[in-house]
Amino acid sequence: MRALTRPGSVPGPRRPAARVLSVAAVGTAAALVVAGCSSGDDTAKIGTGRVARGDVQQVVDAAGQVQPRASSVLTAPAAGTVATLAVTDGQEVQAGQVLMTIDSPSAVQALQQAESADADAAKGGSGSGSSSAMTPSQLAAQQRAAERDAQTRFAAAEAQARTISDPTAQAAALAAVQSSRTQYQLLASQTQALVDQVNAGLGNLDTAVASLGSAQRIQTRAAVAAAQATVDALTVKAPISGRVSLGASGGGGGSSLPAGAEQLLAGSGLSLPSGAGGGGGDTSGAAGAPVLTQGAAVSQGSTLVTLIDASTLSLTADVDETDVLTVTPGVKANVAVDAVDGAQYRGTVTSVDPTAQTGSGGSVTYTVRLSYDGGTGPDGAPAATPLPGMSATVSLVVKSVTGVVEVPASAILRAGSQHGSKDSDSVWVVTGGKAERRDVTIGVRGDADVEITKGLREGETVVTDGTADVTPGQQVS
Repeated sequence: MRALTRPGSVPGPRRPAARVLSVAAVGTAAALVVAGCSSGDDTAKIGTGRVARGDVQQVVDAAGQVQPRASSVLTAPAAGTVATLAVTDGQEVQAGQVLMTIDSPSAVQALQQAESADADAAKGGSGSGSSSAMTPSQLAAQQRAAERDAQTRFAAAEAQARTISDPTAQAAALAAVQSSRTQYQLLASQTQALVDQVNAGLGNLDTAVASLGSAQRIQTRAAVAAAQATVDALTVKAPISGRVSLGASGGGGGSSLPAGAEQLLAGSGLSLPSGAGGGGGDTSGAAGAPVLTQGAAVSQGSTLVTLIDASTLSLTADVDETDVLTVTPGVKANVAVDAVDGAQYRGTVTSVDPTAQTGSGGSVTYTVRLSYDGGTGPDGAPAATPLPGMSATVSLVVKSVTGVVEVPASAILRAGSQHGSKDSDSVWVVTGGKAERRDVTIGVRGDADVEITKGLREGETVVTDGTADVTPGQQVS
């Protein structure tokens, strides 16, 4: 016979399989005595062991990633060139620090034109026309057309404002658009009421025309606000503290218009500057391209800089839907970072994202967030600190018990198997040299060992290998 003693240390995390679920168990100060028996059939090897006490852990393995404290990607608000570059690649910067300025003549020109259109509207130069040259039906038709156009333009302005990467500039642009929308809606309602009165022969046509002109001016003001937001964003500032990663040099054409200005300016009757209506998109991120330098051309939406704040690290893990209900805040985890061979890292679950993520194959996972609790290298010294974005295997210890009755997982006949009961798990117990099946109740189910809460006593002998070959009453020595 040979004695197998399971170590008391916790095994390191394993790389997850396609479906990220596994369980692990560790026995403590327990030895199973395993014997090879043959009962007349040399091909049927039966192994036995004594029921012992030990520690069992149930672990859920999931693919993970190291995350920074914060990150921010800043993109060009308009097409132009890098006028000044105040930072270098890899430099540490503080929130609010100026990183670069963009020279965009088309954006400045768009602002000037928007301001000119707004000045004309204030003087009545771009109003809805003289009431003496307009009939009530024409006024009503113009009001309906203005309403349709305004809704389209404000929606486009809001969507475009969200493309401004600087959170402060984006918030200012969105606030300006929303304020203009609210003002327009109030004036539009007033104008509609006046138009209804005119059509009923009860209102004054001049008053209705003036109200419509005021509503239309709201659009020129929105164009000014959007154009100004883009010009302000040409001075690129760091929204967070962190390390700079400059975007790739290159790019070119692209829309230089601010949020919604294309549509708003078109509605005012102004002609757009050459190149202002071109498509955007980041064309400067080709692999191997040099980083941005002063004088480099940029297109609207191209990446200028990425900021990474790695002062505090955390972890995320994508846990399968079949396992996520066992994961709760406070659960400890063992972490293996792929880039740091042999190191053991630790984490603690802080939250479980309730939003499901569906993979291309239909698999459903949930994002589990963990604190980063440091790590130890193979030599026992502190492990190297991983970098944000590094991939990892996160082994979540969802259940753990100590000093319990346990048997090897191989001893369990699962419910519904050839020899197992349909309603419960069971084992082959060897009594007087003969095998008899006995139902058991399992607690924590580990990969190597399982906890038995009912059905077995410490010191009893069970079949641990070859369980599929055992029959009731079979002689096992």
